[in-house]
Amino acid sequence: MNEHRHRHQPQHPLPADELPDHVTQDAVVVVPGIMGSTLRDTATGRHLWGIGGVSWLLKAWTTPSGLKSLAMTEDELAGKTGRIEAMGLLKHSAWTPYLAGSEPYTDLVDTIRTSVADDAAILEFPYDWRLPVAANGRLLADAARLHLTAWRRHPAHARARRHRTDQREGRLVFVAHSMGGLVTRAALDPGYDSDLQADTRGVITLGTPFQGSVKAAVILATGRGAPVPLPHRKLRAICATMPGLHDLLPQYRSLRAGDDVRHLTPGDVAAIGGSAELARDAARFHHGQRNITLPGHRSVVGVNQPTWQSLTISGGTVEAHLDGARQNSDGTFIRDRHDRVRYFRVHGDGTVYKESAVLTDVVTHLPLQHGDVAKAQTALEAVTEIVRDDINPGPPQGEAGCGLSAPDLVEAGRPWKLRLTDVDTLSGLTCHLTDLEAPARPTPLTLAWEDGTATATATAPAPGLYRIDVRTPDGFDITQLVMSAGPGEPVGEAEA
Repeated sequence: MNEHRHRHQPQHPLPADELPDHVTQDAVVVVPGIMGSTLRDTATGRHLWGIGGVSWLLKAWTTPSGLKSLAMTEDELAGKTGRIEAMGLLKHSAWTPYLAGSEPYTDLVDTIRTSVADDAAILEFPYDWRLPVAANGRLLADAARLHLTAWRRHPAHARARRHRTDQREGRLVFVAHSMGGLVTRAALDPGYDSDLQADTRGVITLGTPFQGSVKAAVILATGRGAPVPLPHRKLRAICATMPGLHDLLPQYRSLRAGDDVRHLTPGDVAAIGGSAELARDAARFHHGQRNITLPGHRSVVGVNQPTWQSLTISGGTVEAHLDGARQNSDGTFIRDRHDRVRYFRVHGDGTVYKESAVLTDVVTHLPLQHGDVAKAQTALEAVTEIVRDDINPGPPQGEAGCGLSAPDLVEAGRPWKLRLTDVDTLSGLTCHLTDLEAPARPTPLTLAWEDGTATATATAPAPGLYRIDVRTPDGFDITQLVMSAGPGEPVGEAEA
C-alpha cells in the first residue's frame, strides 16, 4: 500500500492577528485526475509516468516499448498491488492520445496555499490511476483521516480558528480534478469511514465525469480496424485491462442502436476490445455510488467545447458523435414529429460532456478544455472563492469564451488546422502556438473565416509538445496541448 504524506516544507505560521481575513482553518486535500499522478516502479526505482520533459514524452509514446510497464499484470488484476507507486502530483505538462493534455497541478496547489494558514493544511494525494476507483477511494479515505487529525494538532490550526468569525474546528475540503472526483466520492462512502462525511466541509470537483465519458470507449476501440497512429495504439494496449479506464466508461444511455439509445453492456465493451468483467465491475461500482452524498459539493464544469456524447458500434469499431439524446421528465426520449429520437449538441470540456459532470445545481460553467479546468485562471478563481468559504459559485452559464477543436497529434513540419466555434467576430480574438521547450517565443496564428468557422492553419516545426492558446475578446483563455511527432506514422485530425 502506498503511503500518502505531505511533501511540502511547512511555512512559519504567522501570529493570528497577522493572518489575512480570508484564511481558512480547514484542511485541503488535492486529488488529481487520470494520468495526473507520477508513477514509478518500486523494485527498480525507475520512473514510469510523469517525470521528465518533452523528450521523455516523445520517447514514451513513439517507441514500441515506451510505457509498456504501465500495463496491468495478472497479480495487479487479482488485487496484489505494490509493483507501481504513486509519487506525487503532475508537475510537468503531459500528453495522452484522445485526452490531449494533462496540465501540472502546481498552479492549483499554489492558489490553495494563499487561502490556508500553513502549508501543513494541504495534502497532495497522488494515486495509481490504473487501479479501480474504489481501491483508490479507500486509500484516500485513510489519508484524509490522518491528514485531518494531524492538522487539528498543528499550532497553525489553533491560530486560524481564533482568527475566524466562526471559530469551529477545522474540517476537510476536497479539491478534485477529473477522475479525482470519483475517487473522492468513493472515499466518502459511509460504509468505509462513517464519520468522514461529517468531517468534510466541502467538495470541489473540476470536470469530473460522474456519468462517464465516451472517450473511454473510443480509447478501448483504438487500433481495431483502420490504421491509427502508434501513440493511440499504445494507449489502447495499456487501457484494455486497466480497471481505472473502465471506471470512466459512460454510465448513461449513450449507445445508439437503431431508433433507440441504450446503456453499454459488458458484451459491448468486450466487442470493442475492453474487458467484460471490468465493465461489469465498473457498472456495479457506479450503481453503488449513486446515494453517496458529497457535502457542500460545487462543480466547476467546462463548456462550449465540442465533446463526444454518444456512440455507435459496428463490427467492433466505434464511431463517436458530438450530440446525444435527451429525456423528458418521465424518462422517455425527446422525439421529433416523425417519432424519431432527437439528438442535441450540449458540448462540454472536450472530454466530459456538460451534463455528465454535474450532480447538483451549484455549478460554475467555464469555457475551458478538460486539461485546463484545474489550471486556468478563471477556474482557480472559482476554487479560491469556495475554499475561502464563499458560497458564490461563479458565472452561472457558459455563454462566454469559445470552443476549440484541434488535432491531438500532428506531424512535424506538416500544416494542420484548428477551428473555433461560437465565434461571431475575429476582432479582439487572438491565437498562438507555443513550443513548451521554448515558451517565451509563442508563434501568432492568423485566424480567418472558412465555411463560416473561425479557422487557423498552424505548423509545429519539430517533434515536441505544443500548446494552443486562444484569448477571446471577453477575457477567457482556452488552451489545448498538441503532440508533434516525426514522419512515419499515420496522423489524422481529431473529430471536429
